[in-house]
Amino acid sequence: MVASADTGARTPHGFPGKLLVSLAALWSLFQLWIASPLPFMLGFGVFNSAEARSIHLAFAVFLGFMAFPAFKRSPRDRVPIADWLLASIAAFCAAYLFLFYSELATRPGNPTTYDVVVAIIGLLTLLEATRRALGPPLMIVALVFIIYSVAGPWMPGVLAHRGVSLEALANHQWLTSQGVFGIALGVSTSFVFLFVLFGSLLDKAGAGNYFIKVAFSLLGHYRGGPAKAAVVASGMTGLISGSSIANTVTTGTFTIPMMKRVGFSSEKAGAVEVASSVNGQIMPPVMGAAAFLMVEYIGISYVDVIKHAFLPAVISYIALIYIVHLEALKAGMQGLQSSNPPRPLLRKIIGFLTGLILLMALSFGVYYGLGWLKPVLGDAAGWVISAGLAVVYVALLKLGSQFPELELDKPDSPLITLPQTRPTVLSGLHYILPVVVLVWCLMVERLSPGLSAFWATVFMIFIILTQRPLLGIFRGDNRLGSNVWRGLYELWEGLVAGARNMIGIGIATATAGIIVGAVAQTGVGLVLADLVEMLSMGNLMLMLLLTAVLSLILGMGLPTTANYIVVSALLAPVIVTLGQQNGLIVPLIAVHLFVFYFGIMADVTPPVGLASFAAAAVSGGDPIRTGFQAFYYSLRTAALPFLFIFNTDLLLINVDFAHGVLIFIVATVAMLIFAAATQGWMVVRSRWYESLLLLLVAFTLFRPGFWMDVIHDPYEAVPPAQLAEAMGSVEEDSSLRMHIRGEDEIGNEREFYLLVPIPEGETGEERLDNLGLMLMQDGDRVIVDMVTYGSLAADLGFAFDQEILEIQAPVDRWAKEWMWIPALLVFALVVGLQWRRRDDPAATAPSRPQSA
Repeated sequence: MVASADTGARTPHGFPGKLLVSLAALWSLFQLWIASPLPFMLGFGVFNSAEARSIHLAFAVFLGFMAFPAFKRSPRDRVPIADWLLASIAAFCAAYLFLFYSELATRPGNPTTYDVVVAIIGLLTLLEATRRALGPPLMIVALVFIIYSVAGPWMPGVLAHRGVSLEALANHQWLTSQGVFGIALGVSTSFVFLFVLFGSLLDKAGAGNYFIKVAFSLLGHYRGGPAKAAVVASGMTGLISGSSIANTVTTGTFTIPMMKRVGFSSEKAGAVEVASSVNGQIMPPVMGAAAFLMVEYIGISYVDVIKHAFLPAVISYIALIYIVHLEALKAGMQGLQSSNPPRPLLRKIIGFLTGLILLMALSFGVYYGLGWLKPVLGDAAGWVISAGLAVVYVALLKLGSQFPELELDKPDSPLITLPQTRPTVLSGLHYILPVVVLVWCLMVERLSPGLSAFWATVFMIFIILTQRPLLGIFRGDNRLGSNVWRGLYELWEGLVAGARNMIGIGIATATAGIIVGAVAQTGVGLVLADLVEMLSMGNLMLMLLLTAVLSLILGMGLPTTANYIVVSALLAPVIVTLGQQNGLIVPLIAVHLFVFYFGIMADVTPPVGLASFAAAAVSGGDPIRTGFQAFYYSLRTAALPFLFIFNTDLLLINVDFAHGVLIFIVATVAMLIFAAATQGWMVVRSRWYESLLLLLVAFTLFRPGFWMDVIHDPYEAVPPAQLAEAMGSVEEDSSLRMHIRGEDEIGNEREFYLLVPIPEGETGEERLDNLGLMLMQDGDRVIVDMVTYGSLAADLGFAFDQEILEIQAPVDRWAKEWMWIPALLVFALVVGLQWRRRDDPAATAPSRPQSA
């Protein structure tokens, strides 16, 4: 029931049903074809980006009308004639750019009447497909922007604009790459589909069940073990899943009943699953498609996006496991019965460390071994590495064949004991290989995300076709033919499931393109910037709160990806500009991650948190109470974006490896302390003043610079006339802050700050020259006289006739990290206070459990 929200509620019988699954599989094969090197090697079937996007959307809207009924009372077992007609018209309009590409290329910006009619019908059918697949909210938002584009002259006050003709609207939105067929749909076509398909194939092969079983075998015997296992299983599923709702349904059907069995109420069991599944969307490498959009919108490499997103995601997951542990302590829960043979703690630690050292040695050997082999082997390197990978795969299958196949458990079946860890882990190690291939291609080979996902998917297809026959041979099973057919059937199911999961994403990215196109065509972004600046009264913190609220409100109805596109297009530049005016230089990646985090929080937040409804449908709890409980568990995810805006060290921006490791450790401790404060329990139940002290400690560990800035100003003021001297006196890897007065894009005067890195040079004058800045002194004023084209100064935003009001040079002071020491002393004090009460029955009494 819940899964139908993602893949479509209609399952027609007979020919329409076969056509639906065949087209879905064909879509998956088409996406594999355009991602592969084959079209260029064979010289046919090469599509440019506009043609590929056109075909991608044609598949999405056709399947959208086929798979999603128009109304609740519409038939589910057949496709009405009207839907056949709408699907055909919508697919033709979407494929129009592909079918008539050469003709359209000869008349750019000059559409014929026929072009306009097709574009208008295309927009209308896309909006209807959006309503069916994703509900009314996104359709309404897109429709409002279309009406705003056309009705500009009749809009009130600052919202008024010149207006757009119907012809110009149709051309901009449908026939160019500025609207529907823009960056968002391009990302869906090039990257997202392959990652979703990879996840579907991995799941159909049995990896989803394997991840859940491994998590339960490792953690199920601890306090509240099933909930901890749910968090880990959802985290592993989140690595490959792009949807929090799909993640909730996939893992929740098994984990939620298990959590209820050890004492969690229906609402809390659902909330733990929701919180962990939603966190799956902030987990690299897929991040619910947002990672690929950030690459396009910000203009940084995919590896950099992953690096910046990694730390907040990991510490958020660690904190959620700790929150679950505290819930188990509060309720006096126990774990499930372990089936592992008892081992002394020392042997466990030695075993863990041995495994870790072996894994590190293996990684080291593979990395440097391949680095040495590739130049030696030359063009044959690819074939030799593939053969080596196949040998490793067969060896792991041989190892796994010694243990029984992991069965799919029924959620309502009684579970007496947990699976043993060693046989469970060893039975499916080959599932990790495709993930290793994906990460290797992305991080080491630095291939594009699309090509990386392609090679990982090809390897996944190889596994899905061969694992059953090979396991059968190793286990002495003579049913080779049936095992081959089973592999083919699982591949077919994976291709179909991947495409059906993509219907909503493809339609959402196209419709979000309407909004982005309208913002570009009408200039409403500048109006909105003024409006938000007015509402926030120039206060950056208020501005961030407004952005968070807008993301939450939009996210109640929009899919995460569409919400991120809309809010980042509207507000990300505004936050950066406002930050500059307030003297805070906010990196663009931090703003985009801020918007994205609050967009996914909307999947949790009542009254419309879709993931909460999905979990409640499985747990039998109240969806609103599940939503509030999940939001309470997710407070750490809501706090993180504010912290990394003001302390970009958390995003590992301009941080070396050793410093990065230190930040990771301290940030993890800080997040655990924050979790203990919000849960009201650490060693024992916390008193109100202890929770406040813990919050203060967590804040200090996350943002030590706040207190250090209060004690000692990090900059000293330098007169603008002494810029060259200031440049010569600071270290080369340092920066100067400059307070500038100039004009914005439309001629309004504004003041802002720039962070200017010190360029190379022996003297201050040489460095100033390398910066590309020529200054003129007019009395006491220092004016920018010329900016060298293509220089660092031009990239930073310097322009002719700007006035430099003030220069701030960094001063020698204690490192901000010294503030961690008093914070940790306060933490030790709180631990000491609670430790003295650990024998007090009132402080350690279990909370009264809620009714399930």
